[in-house]
Amino acid sequence: MTVPTITLNNGVEIPQLGFGVFQIKPDDTAAAVTAALDAGYRHIDTAEMYGNEKQVGDAIAAYDVDPTDVFVTSKLNNGFHAYDDAQRAIDASLADLQREQIDLFLIHWPLPKVGFDDAWRALEKGYADGKLRAIGVSNFQPHHLRRLHEEFTIRPAVNQIELHPYLTQADLLAFDTEHEIATEAWSPIAQGLVLDDPVIAEIAGRVGRTAAQVVLRWHIQLGTIVFPKSLKPARMAENFAIFDFELADDDMALISALNRDERTGPNPDEFN
Repeated sequence: MTVPTITLNNGVEIPQLGFGVFQIKPDDTAAAVTAALDAGYRHIDTAEMYGNEKQVGDAIAAYDVDPTDVFVTSKLNNGFHAYDDAQRAIDASLADLQREQIDLFLIHWPLPKVGFDDAWRALEKGYADGKLRAIGVSNFQPHHLRRLHEEFTIRPAVNQIELHPYLTQADLLAFDTEHEIATEAWSPIAQGLVLDDPVIAEIAGRVGRTAAQVVLRWHIQLGTIVFPKSLKPARMAENFAIFDFELADDDMALISALNRDERTGPNPDEFN
């Protein structure tokens, strides 16, 4: 199956489905990434704070594929928001990932008590120097994004946010779309919480798919970029097999109507 791509606001194309390595232990990461590549994934999402960038880099380097054919995203450690620290962090990620250029690099959290101005300037410098193909943010709210638009040179290409049927963030998704920012969804199945929802179960039974496939397909049809995580090769393949069916508009609406504004992670306006 061919994974569709989304063109970012600087012309870079990103696969709409990727593989996430959040909470995968470093010792397990290389095997997991290898299995994901076997399943067809060509987009890997990691972060400095995950502690497994090196293992992601090792797996891609050892695999029988041109490393540049694998889209890699990483994120700035929360402890490195100072300008010089952020520049050093970018170089460290490049070294650990064994790449001359990281496809997408994000500020991981806005950190209201710390700020992100110097961090964004460092990402702009990394982009200008060719170390980063695209830059963006994670967990940013509209008021954070407005500041970036008003006070800085480069617009973020991506905003990675918690997004799932119990937290649809429709206003934020609309803001991103209006400002040509692609939205990525982390915790796309709410850490499994939505899989037992009777509405999703009914749709899954009717269309002959698993609940996870239905939710991931909902994300794809919303236009978001999504990267489920699993250590099981069979589940990786199942999550990948979502491009040979479509959800009807009514089913999309039923799933979106499940919103509870319920987070599984921190509130970005409070997390420091």
